[in-house]
Amino acid sequence: MRVIKTFSIFWFCLMLFSGLAGVLSSASAQQQEKRIALVVGNGAYAKSPLATAANDAGLIAQTLQAAGFDVIGARDLDGDTLRRSFRDFIQKAEASGPDTVAMVYLAGYGMQLAGENYFIPVDSPISRDTDIPTEGMRISDYVRQLASLPLKAGVVVLDAARQQPFIEGGQPLASGLALVEPDPHMLIAFNAAPGTIAPNEQGPYGAYAQSLAEMIRTGGLPLQEVFSRVRLRVNEASKGAQVPWDAQKIDAQFMFFDRAPDAPAQPPQDQAAAVRNRPIRDIGVQDAYAAALERDTMQGYDDFLGAYSGDPLAKRVRAIVAARREAITWLRSYRADTPQAYWSYLRRYPRGPHAGDARRRLAILTAALEPPPSFAVMDYDVPPPPPEEIVYVDRPVLMFSDPEFDFAPPPPPPLFFLPAAPPDFIILEPPPPPIGLFILPQPFFVPIPVYVRAPVYVVPPRNNIIFANIHNTTVINNVINRPPPPVPVAPGAGNARPNARGGVVPPVSPGQGGATPAGAGPALPPAVAQKASLIQQGKLPVPPSASINPAVRPGTPPGTPSGQRGGPNTPLPTNVTPNALPPGQALPRTNALPVPGSRGAPPVPPGATGPVPGAPNPNARLAPQGQPGTPPPGAPNLPGGAGAPKASGAVPAPPVGQPRAGGSVQAPEAKPVVPEAARRPNAPPPPPPPPPKSVAAPPRPVPQAAPRPQPQIQRAEPPRRAAPPPPPPRPAPQMARPAPPPPRMAAPPPPRMAAPPPPRAAPPPPPRPAPQIARPAPPPPRPAPPPPRPAPPAAAKKCPPNVPRC
Repeated sequence: MRVIKTFSIFWFCLMLFSGLAGVLSSASAQQQEKRIALVVGNGAYAKSPLATAANDAGLIAQTLQAAGFDVIGARDLDGDTLRRSFRDFIQKAEASGPDTVAMVYLAGYGMQLAGENYFIPVDSPISRDTDIPTEGMRISDYVRQLASLPLKAGVVVLDAARQQPFIEGGQPLASGLALVEPDPHMLIAFNAAPGTIAPNEQGPYGAYAQSLAEMIRTGGLPLQEVFSRVRLRVNEASKGAQVPWDAQKIDAQFMFFDRAPDAPAQPPQDQAAAVRNRPIRDIGVQDAYAAALERDTMQGYDDFLGAYSGDPLAKRVRAIVAARREAITWLRSYRADTPQAYWSYLRRYPRGPHAGDARRRLAILTAALEPPPSFAVMDYDVPPPPPEEIVYVDRPVLMFSDPEFDFAPPPPPPLFFLPAAPPDFIILEPPPPPIGLFILPQPFFVPIPVYVRAPVYVVPPRNNIIFANIHNTTVINNVINRPPPPVPVAPGAGNARPNARGGVVPPVSPGQGGATPAGAGPALPPAVAQKASLIQQGKLPVPPSASINPAVRPGTPPGTPSGQRGGPNTPLPTNVTPNALPPGQALPRTNALPVPGSRGAPPVPPGATGPVPGAPNPNARLAPQGQPGTPPPGAPNLPGGAGAPKASGAVPAPPVGQPRAGGSVQAPEAKPVVPEAARRPNAPPPPPPPPPKSVAAPPRPVPQAAPRPQPQIQRAEPPRRAAPPPPPPRPAPQMARPAPPPPRMAAPPPPRMAAPPPPRAAPPPPPRPAPQIARPAPPPPRPAPPPPRPAPPAAAKKCPPNVPRC
């Protein structure tokens, strides 16, 4: 018995251990899901900027970060940088492994041509249809590469179906985006149904981006239901003017967020499932419209028209069916790519949206443009359009908000299909302006309810402060939603530049991209980070898109970015290069004189407005005869030395030859002997004899001394410094000197012209203080000259006694 009991206990422990190991292995297996995303918002188009594209991209990037995605994102990308960013992202997805969910979101202008969809970079100079394939980025090239990878799921969202402003005239182009079929493990979504365009946005965010962010944050929704609810919400918010579209072939289970068991009760799922499975004719007209829109199939719309053809909503549904039927017909024709296929399309839609595309393809195939009397008509899987549908597709651009259609507003969807939006997510505050070139706006993050959380099997991305604090209101309010503080410029940070919030954006590493200074925004793609670094270093010019304001809200003064407000924190424009100067200010020259009020120049005295021609210059103060640097007669004796500067804004008296604020140069004493002696303080005793000669010389060469230095200085100045700045200040002191005696008028010019040489060379500044200290010494020798004069008689006494004439 004891052996049996021991064996039973051992068997129980073994089973318990194996069960626990199975649970742990299952959890560890689920812990492998990685999530990566690429988000781009292009709005700074030169021809017609988009107000919400960058904001929408910032909102989606932030929402994906909260769901555990490793997000890289940028705004306003040119064609080359956009393509390189896509290639880098595909390489990243390939290296991430098979249990990876990759998502791409593009906001901007999209165009279709001959069955292909193109995303338009901000620098594309498109003016005709032949420019689209070369200037636009063909989406299918990159979606096909992404679909070829062994990923768990791939999601591509194109928020780009808008009225294109690039091509006017010529053969009409089909509006919106072309219908496509997704590859296995892929989901493709458009912000508007194929062949239709979305209306212009009125708020800080587009209806599609805000609805997508809302449904991602809801939690507990499978991927297909997320986009079904997005379609209902957008149609409700736009009053039927916009009907999003999506198609998917994803067989793996995927949810952005889980919903905790203690979460508030949602509408019974069985009620929604019962309505979905019931025939349209057995549902009320308003619920039937929501059911047909939620299914978004040709069969569902046809069932609605068959059951409620006389209802006002039938006209709206008929327009949706007309656009979908034409898009399917063109997709089948383009896939066949034969003259018979294009002739078949032209027979059904002689003036349809893709009639121009059909004729372009016929020309390429060297076939007749008009259908022959008899040919093998292609068999489509949709019947020909009835006459009442032609009015909706017999035009190049289809908008459900066209007043010509006079559609009745759609009813709100029932709650079991679409619960009410969260109160804190109905009206979102505009995001602050972007903090730098290419960086996405960072919206104010709305905390996610505590019962909504990321699945436990999601590998958390590194350095994702949002993912780690989706419920922490303290961190959200004080860190994530708080503008980044000013970043001090480190010594030697030559590549740093002021950001849009008063701080400094540090240099971006070109290797792996960099997060925003706030730490909560997505990282830049490596290709974008490399270009931003080259722009900061001055090796690349600032792109023209940086000078375009893509987001001007109603009521905002022209040229003010969206969300920008006046005040001390008003952001700087992003089109300013590092170390750029304000408009109207010229670049400083190496030897140019400092400008009052400029960096490195002495402060401007209170009330001083600069020298005025013909008026005394208060800044050009001459040192009186005597010790240099002493205040003029009548001036107070300032403590700390004659002419010492004060904190009250007085301008310090620079040494002789030193340029003053305002471009004026202080003239030396009337006697040029003092400067010569002061410049050689260590000279031997012989210098005293030259001073008498130089003292006697001034009367003769005073007029000649002025012209001599002037030509020399004028010849030397042009190559080293700009001639225009010095001339204006020079006449000011000359006009201010008429009051002193005439000798002083002549004396100042020579030293003033001779004075500029000291500033030219770098060494002069250190020696200049020495002359100031040595100048006081010369005055004592001046009274001493009389004693040396009797020296000649002493020499005569030493003559020999027999030589009287000596």
